[in-house]
Amino acid sequence: MGKGQPNVSNTIRQLRRDASEMTQAVLAERVGVTRQTIVAIEHGRYSPSLEVAFRIAFALGVPLTKVFQWHPPEAWTVGVGDRDAHVSEDEVAD
Repeated sequence: MGKGQPNVSNTIRQLRRDASEMTQAVLAERVGVTRQTIVAIEHGRYSPSLEVAFRIAFALGVPLTKVFQWHPPEAWTVGVGDRDAHVSEDEVAD
């Protein structure tokens, strides 16, 4: 991910509240990680593996995209053939 602001955010805390005030400990048990891991993910200090991200979404009963959101840099360039193409955030979300 590099230095600076993380490009991934999450709504775990709000989703836990929506799920009958699920505690971090209960979520951690259902996902198979420690409570400290859930705390670190919630606060954006740790990005989970793809599998753990799916487990979190499953435990909360929501799609992955409702739990985690990726925010690409404002100007994101990808190589396309012999030229570079500018990809906006809107295009990435489609």
